[in-house]
Amino acid sequence: MSLQDIKNRFGIIGTSATLDRALEIAVQVGPTDMSVLITGESGVGKEVFSKIIHHSSPRKHNHFIAVNCGAIPEGTIDSELFGHEKGSFTGATEARKGYFEVADGGTIFLDEVAELPLGTQVRLLRVLESGEFMRVGSSKVQKTDVRVVAATNVNMAQAVERNKFREDLYYRLNTVPIRIPALRDRKDDIHILFRKFAADFAQKYRIPPIKLTDDAVSMLENYRWPGNIRQLKNTAEQISILEKERIISAETLLKYLPDYRERNLPMLVTSAAGDGAFMGGDDAEKEVVYKLLFEMRKDINDLKGLVSGILKGDKTLHEQDAQTLHRLFSQPEPEIVPTQGAYRPTFIDTSAPIEDLEHQEEVEESLSLTDKEKDLIEKALQKHRGKRRSAAQELGISERTLYRKIKEYDLNL
Repeated sequence: MSLQDIKNRFGIIGTSATLDRALEIAVQVGPTDMSVLITGESGVGKEVFSKIIHHSSPRKHNHFIAVNCGAIPEGTIDSELFGHEKGSFTGATEARKGYFEVADGGTIFLDEVAELPLGTQVRLLRVLESGEFMRVGSSKVQKTDVRVVAATNVNMAQAVERNKFREDLYYRLNTVPIRIPALRDRKDDIHILFRKFAADFAQKYRIPPIKLTDDAVSMLENYRWPGNIRQLKNTAEQISILEKERIISAETLLKYLPDYRERNLPMLVTSAAGDGAFMGGDDAEKEVVYKLLFEMRKDINDLKGLVSGILKGDKTLHEQDAQTLHRLFSQPEPEIVPTQGAYRPTFIDTSAPIEDLEHQEEVEESLSLTDKEKDLIEKALQKHRGKRRSAAQELGISERTLYRKIKEYDLNL
């Protein structure tokens, strides 16, 4: 079966060289029993690749079971994977087969495998090495012949360094690695995918398909797409349903990409020689520059308003205007200074005499997104008295993501 046949069968669209290489590896490793670790950001289509591997193998007529390890509570994950005996825990009213027993002779896809508890990782390692497992509450060893394909959007090497994932299990799963490129690394495929989704939704909802202007196409291709193909598909569906006009301009598209400007701002980084240059970088560092620019723009607008009033002959300085002037000229001035390879703001008190400035200690403001995120999660959980579903809705994230963040930050609430 050719690469194009594989794409047609599994609905894969794109001509990116990195995407084609990932598909070639999946097809080549399919007929073997080697373990495969698929890596890539959320929304790139990792489960599709696991199905390609399964259907390219002699196991294709047997079970294929996809398991989202991050969606199963820690207390029940062992029972789900390996089964349990009657009475082995509260609520176990009868014996139950686990996925490894049901999928004997087939393939198990472990999505978000980095979320597995360490105890479960030990059990999984034994299955991979010997094909043996025991049900929860049983001392009887059982055999299974299952091919494991795992996937994660986590940097596994870092997870191993932080003792979040067993090193021996990592290397056992990573026999054949497949890296799926992010959508932003496949710019030539973005518009093709969008047109395909737009056509599908036009047929589904019986409406004319939407089309993008040239400037909208440029915006579409330059957006970062943190949610990858899943986000692109959702955006195409929203626009198809909500917009009456079928020709979509950049201005209209921008309403569906609210963080477009923020995510495409330049940032200051230090080169090896120590000088600064504007170039793309991580979101955390872009956020620092964006915050400074936003505050500067606000100050400029305030000054424009004051000057405009003076030019119009309004010589009365209102209390609010006086407060504005006091705020603009009495607050510390932000200065961009290099810190640990990137530029961050530090605040210097310019009200002090010039001769004292060189002796003044600089105080750096903490702008860590990790700290901010942890603080917001704690506040949301406290506000909703530990109710995770309500807290997740308040934060605008899924309950599963909130559960993962609670574990990541080790929040005891």
